[in-house]
Amino acid sequence: MKIYSLKHLLVAAGGTLAAFILIGALLGFVTWPFDGAVRAAPAVPAENVAAGPDRTVDDSPSPYFEQNLAPAPSQAMSQDEKENVDIYRRLNEAVVNITSTSYGYNWFMEPVPQQGTGSGSIINREGHILTNFHVVANAEKLTVTLFDGSEREGTMVGVDPENDLAVIKIDPKGAQLVTVPFGSSSELLVGNKVLAIGNPFGLERTLTTGIVSGLGRPLRINQNYVIREMIQTDAAINPGNSGGPLLNTRGELVGINTMIYSPSGGSVGIGFAVPIDIAKRVVPELIRAGMVDRGWIDVTPVQLFPALVEYAKLQVTQGLLVSETAPGGLAERAGIKGGARSRGVRYRGNMIYLGGDVITEVDGVAISGIQDLYAALENSKPGKVVPVKVNRNGRIVELKVQLARRPHANN
Repeated sequence: MKIYSLKHLLVAAGGTLAAFILIGALLGFVTWPFDGAVRAAPAVPAENVAAGPDRTVDDSPSPYFEQNLAPAPSQAMSQDEKENVDIYRRLNEAVVNITSTSYGYNWFMEPVPQQGTGSGSIINREGHILTNFHVVANAEKLTVTLFDGSEREGTMVGVDPENDLAVIKIDPKGAQLVTVPFGSSSELLVGNKVLAIGNPFGLERTLTTGIVSGLGRPLRINQNYVIREMIQTDAAINPGNSGGPLLNTRGELVGINTMIYSPSGGSVGIGFAVPIDIAKRVVPELIRAGMVDRGWIDVTPVQLFPALVEYAKLQVTQGLLVSETAPGGLAERAGIKGGARSRGVRYRGNMIYLGGDVITEVDGVAISGIQDLYAALENSKPGKVVPVKVNRNGRIVELKVQLARRPHANN
């Protein structure tokens, strides 16, 4: 057996301790008491620190998180951000949420309320609100929610289904209404910045931004109507935005957000707005008369379709066949010819009289379907004389036709 002296034991113990300290330091388990850095004292809650002349509060940067040394937000904002913030601050209170309520019936013939929501812009301090027709169509009750959450009953003032526009009104008593100023859509250029404020999915007064992606887009809004001058934008527009304002960088209303193209139902960057120049033209009439008085060619038009073209042996494949003219009416007096009573055929419950003219152009607008006739006469009044081209047995005939008043059912 080997005998160790006290000296050997001390050397062995010292070596083991040194090795332990070295390994611990390398692994971070052991720290040196003085490494050249000043260590912060343990944090003391502010409420436990007494203020006094001999006591100061240490506001030096905390070692536990990074300190944001950026300037204050007002100084850090870019010019673009400042525009967004300024326009939103000035105009968000002018945007309202519109809830339309209609009533259907369940299997037990009990009335069931059905609601839809959209947006609108307050346009004057009398309480008139501009929105889309489809937001308020068929509504039996309208509820308008202002920026402060207060609700007011809305009443219908006037509608223009042809441009998908409507004006409703609230009682302004006791409310400090903020209004949206009108701009001009004719000044817009592709690439201009635009802002949209609305209530997508019920999220009130949401701001989105984008650019004008296209101008003069023709867009069919239903079976009969096409709006030819729609503004296309990539500003996010979603369900609930309909009727809300599209603004330029001066905070002026340049469009009324109307619809989106989307395979999913959400925004994919293709939205459309009715130009404000159309609204400026029709809104005064809506407020004054409740409708827009437009001109009309007083005939019974039938849109051509392949079976009709083949059966009637027509020389054209697109246009409107004149089935009948109003007896003694303006169109008849201008020389437009209707079909013969002896050549009537029934199609899907409707009687069509063959042999009449086929309208192919009205006031410079090519006519391929009924929606083109509405579009050609959208900005015309009764009494106006417009050039009309018809195909009569393969021959083009040009006529001057004075417009009649459009029947209300067609407006």
